[in-house]
Amino acid sequence: MKTDITFTMVKPDAVNSGHIGLILDKITKAGFKFVAIKYTHLTIEQAGAFYEVHQERPFYRDLVTFMSSGPIVAAILQKENAVADFRKLIGTTDPSKADEGTIRKAFAKSIQENAVHGSDSNENATIEASFFFSNFERF
Repeated sequence: MKTDITFTMVKPDAVNSGHIGLILDKITKAGFKFVAIKYTHLTIEQAGAFYEVHQERPFYRDLVTFMSSGPIVAAILQKENAVADFRKLIGTTDPSKADEGTIRKAFAKSIQENAVHGSDSNENATIEASFFFSNFERF
């Protein structure tokens, strides 16, 4: 049995709305183990570096501004089929189109203020996890 990791962030909108505990509870109840977790605040430079892959997209500047607008909770999650299972748990980027019971349906405000980030591939999960956490911070 292969166990995978994925990376997530509870975004500033969900942190500001007081949803950290409810979101982390949904993640735990879905069978994910927390490998690493931290409460932090990204600078504009850090948010820009994290989302550099989207640098040429029209939403990049707004995304960087939003992600540096308040604290976030970053976490590495572990579970078999972690990336796909977590993407299903969080729901589609547009909360109005997200399935009932998903995190974004319950907590997101809009396409941009969509409560959580989730890695879109195993490769990106590894890259994103390493952006936030050293090996000493993983359990």
